Amino acid sequence: MADPQTAARTAVITGASSGIGAATARALHADGYRVALLARRADRIDALAAELGDGAIAIRADVTDRDALVAAAGRVQAELGGADVLVNNAGTMLLGPFSADQRDDYRAMVEVNLLGTLTATEVFLDQLKSSDQRKRGGGDLINISSVAGRTARATNGVYAATKWGVNGWSESMRQELLPDVRVTLIEPGVVDTELPTHITHAATREAVQKGYDAATVKPGEIAEIIAFVLSRPRHLAINEVLVRPATQLG
Repeated sequence: MADPQTAARTAVITGASSGIGAATARALHADGYRVALLARRADRIDALAAELGDGAIAIRADVTDRDALVAAAGRVQAELGGADVLVNNAGTMLLGPFSADQRDDYRAMVEVNLLGTLTATEVFLDQLKSSDQRKRGGGDLINISSVAGRTARATNGVYAATKWGVNGWSESMRQELLPDVRVTLIEPGVVDTELPTHITHAATREAVQKGYDAATVKPGEIAEIIAFVLSRPRHLAINEVLVRPATQLG
């Protein structure tokens, strides 16, 4: 049931075409948020926006393209009154041995996971900090990281580096944006998403998929945590959440 206190709030979700992003859009819309769905795959976010109905808009945008994000921010302001919440969810996990053969993959992870998160935040920050948002309770910045931001393993070095970067930057932003914007870092373990299928290194993809087959949490379970964090009274900030399958060791 929608909370009257959230009915006037807008959440922008990057990487909203699948997985945690799509699940978060559904959860927040059910809680009364207007939602802006940002992703590269227009067909998927168009379908999700149609599923959600009033208060949901789909905007094709790649987080590595600042001009596209600026245009998206303009639409969010014009159509939904500006962003109260930014969920930096867009990410890619292209694991594999560190070598020249993987150069395109590791550059993509840096550009999407780290630089994309920074750029999206930079573009939407004025909306999160605006006087209108403060009247509605203040802004929220939710950064989706990973347990890999705490634990590096063979073949995940660059992915871990990007997530460690997100973790450190999030803590800095937490301090910098007080008291106008709350910052929360979400660090999922193994989540049942399509990420393993994107791995280009065949042996690594097979090994990772075995781990995913053994135990995962559902994207909707991560979305429930995000909704809970956002539902807390403004004097309370949940700054960091590490969540894994109960049987995941690392």
